[in-house]
Amino acid sequence: MNSRADQLKAFDRLLTIMDELREQCPWDKKQTMESLRHLTIEETYELGDAILDNDLEEVKKELGDVLLHIVFYSKIGSETSDFDIADVCNSICDKLVNRHPHIYGDVKVDNEEDVKRNWEKLKLKEGKKSVLEGVPKSLPALVKANRIQDKVAGVGFDWEEPNQVWEKVEEEIRELQSEVESNNQDAIESELGDVLFSLVNYARFLNVNPENALERTNKKFSKRFQYLEQKSKALNRNLKDMTLAEMDRFWEEAKNI
Repeated sequence: MNSRADQLKAFDRLLTIMDELREQCPWDKKQTMESLRHLTIEETYELGDAILDNDLEEVKKELGDVLLHIVFYSKIGSETSDFDIADVCNSICDKLVNRHPHIYGDVKVDNEEDVKRNWEKLKLKEGKKSVLEGVPKSLPALVKANRIQDKVAGVGFDWEEPNQVWEKVEEEIRELQSEVESNNQDAIESELGDVLFSLVNYARFLNVNPENALERTNKKFSKRFQYLEQKSKALNRNLKDMTLAEMDRFWEEAKNI
């Protein structure tokens, strides 16, 4: 692994290249924080994919892309004299020190849950009006639900046992089924949302990240369906012309691959 000196040298190299690109490259000169935003989101998702695939070489590359964006935003901030990369680094360092009084102060904690509760309490002391302020509005709904539940649990608003959460899931499913029988579309959507929200909560009690779990199933389903497509192509058959029984046979084969 690289020494701390080599790490700092590499970071300085990146800052120098960013300066040069901002001065000399027509595309880089034109970018703003707004124009970079959607690209940053895309890079973050690509990093997430690499992590789920456990492709460490790709993780390294995608981390570089994300780091480039951080440096890019900081460079733009320095041009308007609002902040630079040193301000960004010092800001997060100060936050980490302040949010870890059990490391940099005299607060005692017994476990991870104590740390999370202290974290949320410190946020409120810093002037935040709600523990939910830290949940981005633009997060995908599944991720947002998980973060909301995690946040409120940090201040003690939570179930005590997993079985209580499962009972809530079952209750919400019954309410959904009742609305389905009534054929009330608006109520069905509302109750389905409640079912999904309660399942996300149950996942948290099982120490399972629901986003990761669902993406794992997405990948599994896609792999099996693509196998089905390959088999139908090999038989010169159109999927639309195959019976469900025929497709199910190849689907079962795909499970064993």
